[in-house]
Amino acid sequence: MRYTGPKAKLCRRMGANLFGAEKYAKILSRRNFKPGVHGPKARFGKVSEYGVQLKEKQKAKIVFGVSEHQFANYFEKASKQPGETGQNLLRLLELRLDNVVYVSQFAVTRMQSRQMVTHRHLLLNGHRIDIPSISVRPGDKIEIVPRLKESPLYHELAGLKDFSPKWLNVDLKKGIIEVLSYPEKDDLEKSIDSQLIVEFYSR
Repeated sequence: MRYTGPKAKLCRRMGANLFGAEKYAKILSRRNFKPGVHGPKARFGKVSEYGVQLKEKQKAKIVFGVSEHQFANYFEKASKQPGETGQNLLRLLELRLDNVVYVSQFAVTRMQSRQMVTHRHLLLNGHRIDIPSISVRPGDKIEIVPRLKESPLYHELAGLKDFSPKWLNVDLKKGIIEVLSYPEKDDLEKSIDSQLIVEFYSR
């Protein structure tokens, strides 16, 4: 089950900007302590090894917007692939369609990119798609539907400087994303320590 409660409170509890939006970074800079009756006194104290590993798993789930069941399936698949399981896990999450839309700057947050997919605002290889978890592969082409290109939000995003990763070819003005390759280690989400997640599942 995905978290649907107050996002600012969750960011403060985890001590990290989980959703990417600038407003949460500002909240953390002003109130970097856990929410609740104890307020600033409830600083981030010492946590057990298990607690640290669990927190990292929970953080990864929230960042990528996946359920417990989905996350467990991703980990199982990653563990069966050659190479480091932690990197494999993050690579699988990076390849989700909703994440690709987000890192390409077609959306401000991953939640917004998920909504773009579920509302059928995107074409994948010429076909409308509404499944955020679909995994893309090299050669895939993602395009924003023509009517969305007329929206004020899209015009605002199209004016941004392109900071997309090198494994993607992004044309913000035309609303097109081309998947050039699989993401390398340097392209993976840097806010997550995948080794802690591997240790959690290895217990």
